[in-house]
Amino acid sequence: MKESQQAWWARGEGLEPVRCAVVHPCEAGALRGALEAGQAGLIVPVLVGPENRIRELARSEGVDLTGIELVHAPYSHAAAEIAVALAVQGQVEALMKGSLHTDELMHAALAERNFRTKRRLSHVFRFEVPLYDKPLLITDAALNIRPTLAEKVDIVQNAILLAQILGVETPKVAILSAVETVNPAIPSTLDAAALCKMADRGQITGAVLDGPLAFDSAISREAAAIKQIQSPVSGLADILMVPDLESGNMLAKQLEYLAGGSASGVVLGGRVPVALTSRADGAQARIGSALLAKLVAHHHRRHSP
Repeated sequence: MKESQQAWWARGEGLEPVRCAVVHPCEAGALRGALEAGQAGLIVPVLVGPENRIRELARSEGVDLTGIELVHAPYSHAAAEIAVALAVQGQVEALMKGSLHTDELMHAALAERNFRTKRRLSHVFRFEVPLYDKPLLITDAALNIRPTLAEKVDIVQNAILLAQILGVETPKVAILSAVETVNPAIPSTLDAAALCKMADRGQITGAVLDGPLAFDSAISREAAAIKQIQSPVSGLADILMVPDLESGNMLAKQLEYLAGGSASGVVLGGRVPVALTSRADGAQARIGSALLAKLVAHHHRRHSP
């Protein structure tokens, strides 16, 4: 069932805001997004970056930084390292990307052994798409370029965890490829079949998996019926797992720019969640990503990652 926008925003109500290191918020959108997430009660922003530059940006944008904590870092690489250190030390419960490149922030996270857990870091988009009747999670369209089978196990398990945090007790996962049959010439079909068998054997838990499935069969019961595909996931998918970053990134952007979808996203698998927004994201995407980070952070309070 499609979740109303009001119900989605209400998910964070009753939970105290979490301290979140906002890494290098040196562009107007990044700074405003962090402060708006703070005003919405999602996070307590801790701005990590060149202090004079951030204060000058705030003045030029007419933004009041009264009561906002700033941690000086001379440049973006240093800001990423300091923010990750704050997370490892338990001084913040989430990270939010500011105006630095994704690889700068994630390199700092991966370089710090104590930030990592037994799971691989992976990114999950949460999409609201007008023509689909419930929220849709897509993974991994931002971090893992060409994941191996072993890495895909962690990627799908991270997405299952997020779906459960969002209230889907047993999410349905479509493992995407170009076709529905196993074809040795298309490696993603082999991975999809292996992942489904791993779920059968308890190596992946908490969800119903099916694949390989082409996108139409994953989303549309009618398409699956025409192709004579019997699947517990077709037309009911909560999670779409893509073969690689390129296909996932293109799918996500098509849903946003051609299908009117609204997206937010978070990185899981680390000591704290990371709200990984794009520099092109608007306020709604940034606040939505902060909400995801807040919900994951509160889950981590009860279940240490």
